[in-house]
Amino acid sequence: MNQPFPFPLDARAQADALQLVELALLEDVGSPDLETAVDGTSQCLFSSPTPVTADFVARQAGIVCGLQVCQLAIERVAPGVDLEININDSEPVRAGQALARISGNAGEVLVLERTCLNILCHLSSISTMTGAFVERVAGTGARILDTRKTIPGWRRLEKYAVRCGGGSNHRMGLYDAIMIKDNHLAIHNQAVQDQQISLPESIRRARQWIEANASSLPDGLQTIVQIEVDTLEQLQVVLVAEPDIVLLDNMAPAQLKEAVDMRNRENGKVLLEASGGVNLETVRTIAESGVERISVGALTHSAGNFDIGLDWQPT
Repeated sequence: MNQPFPFPLDARAQADALQLVELALLEDVGSPDLETAVDGTSQCLFSSPTPVTADFVARQAGIVCGLQVCQLAIERVAPGVDLEININDSEPVRAGQALARISGNAGEVLVLERTCLNILCHLSSISTMTGAFVERVAGTGARILDTRKTIPGWRRLEKYAVRCGGGSNHRMGLYDAIMIKDNHLAIHNQAVQDQQISLPESIRRARQWIEANASSLPDGLQTIVQIEVDTLEQLQVVLVAEPDIVLLDNMAPAQLKEAVDMRNRENGKVLLEASGGVNLETVRTIAESGVERISVGALTHSAGNFDIGLDWQPT
């Protein structure tokens, strides 16, 4: 049926996807061009074109992601292969459900098999884990966000998978938002001991830098300024300086509730984000503290593998 995807990949994400597919084929068959690719097993067994059909089938329940990437890859590297998609990325699937049907010459389908499965299994694991976190915080008003803890080259696709699972994206990288962490302040204060930089001063400098560099920033003057604190005393100090977001690092649920109450009293415009110690057992309690955002590194660095197989069909 091949319906439009709910979260179309932008040009940069498509470029990342194709680059990853080329790398995968180079590793597997020595060339990203199927005309010069070497698959010894298939080439010694199929001396003439052999049409085949197979279904990508979910072996477990979850949220599927990666079909859009597979479609893009097949259109680019194997236009003679057909991929008929039965369900959109971001939709729930049950165990035993066919996600898509691939048809074409056996040699090309077998070359593409592992690359497509690796994409589907990895991205679906992220969307499925994200969906589990989103379900746990339903009704609280808190959003689940990813982090920069991604595999190099996969960031845009992994963040796409988070969106497919119902989560939201944090900054894409160091270039599109300001995130002042304790490491930044510690390094500065060590290097310039006669000019210690305070939390409010760091926010002021961030605003000045954004104003001076707005033309080169993706969001211009609207670039987010976020700062990390790990005590309520620090929070009270930074609220006056009006950052867009304050990251509450490794605070217990009782502290988070105090932080929310303090923010509500002193500067209701500032968003609060909880981070650290977040898992499926703790996330509901964290969300019930009243924070608007919860960032979870595990969405991308610990999602595991979603089980999908390729079942051959009679032709």
